[in-house]
This record gives sequence, structure tokens and C-alpha cells, in this order.
Amino acid sequence: MVVRQPRIRKRPVFTVQKHAASHLHYDFRLEIDGVLKSWAIPKGPSLDPSVKRLAVQVDDHELGYADFEGVIEEGHYGAGPVLVWDIGRYEPKGRQNPKGMLEQGKLEFLLQGQRLRGGFALIRLKRDPRHWLLIKARDEEARSGFDPTREWQTSVLTGRTIDEIQRESSIARRTTAVTSSASQSAKRGI
Repeated sequence: MVVRQPRIRKRPVFTVQKHAASHLHYDFRLEIDGVLKSWAIPKGPSLDPSVKRLAVQVDDHELGYADFEGVIEEGHYGAGPVLVWDIGRYEPKGRQNPKGMLEQGKLEFLLQGQRLRGGFALIRLKRDPRHWLLIKARDEEARSGFDPTREWQTSVLTGRTIDEIQRESSIARRTTAVTSSASQSAKRGI
């Protein structure tokens, strides 16, 4: 169950997390009504207004998950490494209520992130209500032909790649296992 948290008097947060679960994708999340509304974007966001990216709506997440970076352990939903590819604030277009726009199937907003900036829209497809398109607006931040997911591979928080996060987690698990084994041996007098 996702716990709704009261909204702070700042503009709401957005985050994009690169996630190597069963398949590599990008999780796009917008703070709306005290939770992170979330979409999985298989090819990641684009800065090219002519590119429409499929965004599949998934379960809401708690606000504290916005800056999560690490490895979701095997046996848990979404197991695999996660990095914060972008994070910042957003503003609904025309200062409209984002919950109302979401319910109507067209959410337009301005992102103020480290990588994604300017106008974007999420538009729900009629054939499946979970399927949306994420589209970059034609504005001064648009970059035709530019693929930000190829250009920027690292976390905006730590500078690490998805492979580095996975490797560091594996080393930490092995170190913990060795330390735990040595501690148990010492207790038994071995």
C-alpha cells in the first residue's frame, strides 16, 4: 500500500529512474496527490518533439522513492539496479490541477530537471488506458535527432552507471556474507 504524503509548498517533484529489471527501461514519475504517479518508458524519454515514446502506467510509489538509487533484491517486484537518471521539479501547464488533467487523459507540464527541461505532455491512448505517449514540446529546450538516453548514461546524483551500481551492490553483499560467516565462526569458537 502506498502512503499518501502531504504536499510541501514547493512545486511538485519529478524523477526519471533508469531501471535494469527484467528488461532495461526508464521509470518516469510525477508527484501528484501525495504519491509518485509512475510510467515505465521502454526506450526512455526523448528531447525530439517528433519522437513519441510509449509510457505504460504502473503502480504508484511513495514520495520517498523519488531519489532511490541502488539494487532491488531478487525475489522483489522490479528486482535489479536503479539509478536516478534525472530529478527536479515540474509545473503543470497553466497551473492546472495535474490530478484533473491525468483523469482526462492529457497532462501537459514544464520540467525543470538537470537533463529534461521545458514542455512535455503525457497523452493517454484510447485502446488501453494504461498506455500513454510521452512527447516533448517544440520549445527552446527541444533537440531534434538527439537521444539523451545514449548521451547520458550516469546518475545525476552519484555519477555512477547502472553496471557500477550492480557491481557495488554485489561486492557489498559478498562482504556482508563473509563478515557474517566470520562472526558466527568466532561465536562458535572456530
